[in-house]
Amino acid sequence: MPDSNKNTPPGALNAVSAVSRRSAADFILNNAMYIIIALAIIFIAIKVPAFLSLPSIINIISLTASKLPIALGVAGCIVLTGTDISAGRVVGLTACVGASLLQMADYTNKMFPDLGVLPLWAVFLIVIAIGAAVGLVNGFFVAKFKLHPFIVTLSTQLIVFGLVLMYLMIGTNNGQTLSGLDGSYTEFIRGTLFTVGGVAVPKYVLYSAILTAVMWVIWNKTKFGKNMFAVGSNEEAANVSGVNVFATIVGVFVLAGALYGVTGFIEGARIASCSANTGLTYESDAIAACVIGGVSFVGGTGKISGIVIGVLLLQLIFVGLNFLSVSANMLYVIKGVIILAACAIDMRKYLSRR
Repeated sequence: MPDSNKNTPPGALNAVSAVSRRSAADFILNNAMYIIIALAIIFIAIKVPAFLSLPSIINIISLTASKLPIALGVAGCIVLTGTDISAGRVVGLTACVGASLLQMADYTNKMFPDLGVLPLWAVFLIVIAIGAAVGLVNGFFVAKFKLHPFIVTLSTQLIVFGLVLMYLMIGTNNGQTLSGLDGSYTEFIRGTLFTVGGVAVPKYVLYSAILTAVMWVIWNKTKFGKNMFAVGSNEEAANVSGVNVFATIVGVFVLAGALYGVTGFIEGARIASCSANTGLTYESDAIAACVIGGVSFVGGTGKISGIVIGVLLLQLIFVGLNFLSVSANMLYVIKGVIILAACAIDMRKYLSRR
């Protein structure tokens, strides 16, 4: 049988080889973050085998579930080519409000001693409304005055932080950490959903899974979701096509704020003690998870599945670094590097498609 390579010009072979090498290089560069994280996880697992033990895996899943709502909210803002750096402070505000209204009736340091334990559903709606209200302010100023989301959410970040500090000074609380939560609240959030090998899976994992499914439907099966991606891809073209750009932008930020409220409601019971520092840097974790998961800052791109993967990978890294006894201070450096690298890779993908 004749050798086909003998009939192929050397120049063509070299061209094919160059294309193959370029394709391989592009694949490595475009997926560099996934590759680096995968190698880091393998290294940590070899170094500390307990990292992949059942309790550790369930802990990682639980942490992923607790951070998913805020990441889903921030992701919508990024799809619009923006961001929301007020997210963490909104989580802190809603967590403190929720905790203050759900302290035990006979708790000595109860923030509102004359107020009984409110129904869970009522407090949940209150914190959702607070988060949505902040989102409404963000969305209005972005959509109405065409201000950059970074500037708007930087302003609301400071405003919300000030509100948290003032709220914690109400009555005789004097800025103290809020604790002594009612058992109905902690059981609803941290109670055992089921056990795996004797290790408990908390109930909020289920709530986060349901919320993620709802967000998938909103993003992929509703007119609002389609409009969101249209505005993120090209605002002017979306406007010409009949999309209500103002309502879409405001709606995305309101939905994001409501999701921050959900995060705050979960966090209040999960950590069981809320202070002015609750929610600190949560937005940076959410942004990093979104970019790792393929939500592009150039707008109009993102998948719910990618966000879930991004949050999961980020928690794997953070838990793994704790197993390696990396200091909490160093984690800030690593978060910054991850965000910078992920954004650089994202921009490279965008430029290569142009």
